[in-house]
Amino acid sequence: MSIAVLISFATAVVFTSFVSGVFGMAGGMMLMAIMLALVPVSTAMVLHGVAQLTSNTWRAWLWRTYVDWRVVRRYLIGLAAAVGFLGMVAFAPERGMVLIALGILPFVALGLPDRLVPQVDRPYGAQLCGVFNGLLNLMAGVSGPLLDVFFVRSNMDRRTVVATKAACQGFAHATKLVYFGVLFNVWQHGALSPWLLVACVVLAAFGTTCSRVVLDRLGDASFRRWTRLIVMAIGVVCLVQGIAYYR
Repeated sequence: MSIAVLISFATAVVFTSFVSGVFGMAGGMMLMAIMLALVPVSTAMVLHGVAQLTSNTWRAWLWRTYVDWRVVRRYLIGLAAAVGFLGMVAFAPERGMVLIALGILPFVALGLPDRLVPQVDRPYGAQLCGVFNGLLNLMAGVSGPLLDVFFVRSNMDRRTVVATKAACQGFAHATKLVYFGVLFNVWQHGALSPWLLVACVVLAAFGTTCSRVVLDRLGDASFRRWTRLIVMAIGVVCLVQGIAYYR
């Protein structure tokens, strides 16, 4: 990598980890878009997985007292089902189809009455979240917008939302890291420098740590308002990208 690419890479990891640390969302999708512009797809998938695994597990550790482990355990049941399904069925939707679905989903979820919205703190909500989030994460590499739909209207406070989402995404990114690392032989091909992976871990942890100060000062009302706006903004971006894919 050139110096310019390395600087862009470092800045992207720190900034997106910071954004994810404050709102528990958006950072992963932004990082994937930047990674795809800098390196090949299989390498981007693994680098993204390393950065997001670090960012999410470190965030879950920082806010460990707020993690709702009941939700995480139910989520893991759904995630395991998704991995098992993909192990038997070789189906991967087109990128455009995935992006359009991601773009529409937040608006549908926000427009539905509360009683009809799938939420992780409701019966079977976390299991459904694990299934859909796991499928999308392995097929498209990014599933944050879908995960956000299950959390955005839950009754959790902001710290519990951020901490629990981080724990769930940590497991999802670990699964993706193994999946793409083994399937595309990225490790064996030497496409990734050990120093680059170490830098990914350190920078992601740094960005996440810096975000704690902001989240501490952000009230629950402001947090919910901003998260809804971010979810809708991501939905628009996904729709535009999905439509552009077919043009």
